[in-house]
This record gives sequence, C-alpha cells and structure tokens, in this order.
Amino acid sequence: MPMVHFPFVRYAPDQPLRPMLRIRVINPSKGIGLSTFGLIDTGADECALPARMASLLGYDLTSGARKEMRTGNGMTVAYSHHCKIEILSTDKVESGEPAIEYTIPHAPVDFMPNLHVALLGVGSFLNRFVLTVDYPNRTFSIRSP
Repeated sequence: MPMVHFPFVRYAPDQPLRPMLRIRVINPSKGIGLSTFGLIDTGADECALPARMASLLGYDLTSGARKEMRTGNGMTVAYSHHCKIEILSTDKVESGEPAIEYTIPHAPVDFMPNLHVALLGVGSFLNRFVLTVDYPNRTFSIRSP
C-alpha cells in the first residue's frame, strides 16, 4: 500500500478535527458490514467499536470473549469478536462506491458500552503500518512497511 494522505475529519459538529479513516467493518461469517470512521488511537491496545454496532453486524454481543478493561473513563467490560476491516479510499470508483485501500481479514475487535466512535488501536491495526501525523496541516499518512 503506498503512502496515502488523509485529511483530519470532524466526526460530529461539536468535535475537533481528528485523524480518522473511513473504514468498513464486516462480520466475516455473516457477510454483514457497515461503514464508519475510525479514530487513529495510538493509546488503544486493540480496535474497539461501540457495543450497539455488534447487533448491526449480526453478532450476539455477549457471546464474544469477555474482557474487563481500564479506559480513560474507568473500568468497563468489553466483548471481543473477530471482524474484517477495510480501509476505504476518499475517492470513489465508477460504481460510486469507495475503493478499498487495504484489508485486514481477521482482526480482534472489542465491542464496548459507552464508546461513541470506532477506535483503531495498535495491536490489531496500527502495528501493520508506518503512521505519520502532520498536526499543523491536519493530515496523516499510513503505509505498509
């Protein structure tokens, strides 16, 4: 994957611009997917999604591996499931759909209550890339080593 420059994104009107990627998360056993933005989070050990997304992807939330975790908001419980994660281009192909820049076919994802944005953490995501963040210009780049 060549170096790609992505602009920072404002996830909600009252939020600051942040390094976020457009992603599609897919339940590989059911083929159900959803597109969202994922925040590049060098402080997160793994990828995490809001718990409400588990049922949208066809998972039984509590059937995943239960984990007690310490977050910035204190202790919480998460349920881990394996997902396919696609990084989507900011450009669209002829079909009108975004092109897929990179695919992680089998990534552990922690579904967490009280989480409102997808987090792209180190262990199952960022450790695959070289990440460069340009805060003054509000862009970031990722590339395969």
